[in-house]
Amino acid sequence: MHKSVMDITTLSALAEPNRMNIVQLLRDGPLTVGEIADRLGLRQPQASKHLKVLSDSGIVEVRVDANRRIYKLRSEPFQAMDYWVQSFRHIMEDRFDNLDNYLRELQNKEKP
Repeated sequence: MHKSVMDITTLSALAEPNRMNIVQLLRDGPLTVGEIADRLGLRQPQASKHLKVLSDSGIVEVRVDANRRIYKLRSEPFQAMDYWVQSFRHIMEDRFDNLDNYLRELQNKEKP
């Protein structure tokens, strides 16, 4: 399995609420800048600014079709984020196992 590295620019880009909303919209499929702006109630220059950040951070890719720019999500940053979160999940599971073992030891000491 390929281990992707979590990039701090991904988290930074997603930390802004409008960009997170754009990502939520794009989960359902590609959209133009105009469609994104309309659905989020943004002006087109605002939407374009946010899409540039998302594009520069590798979260979205853009395809030019005549005079339209169509944006879609890239899977790689989300796979890297999932791998990163999974690494913490394993640590927490180990800690819970250790806590469970410790509590069992305490219970056994209390039994006559």
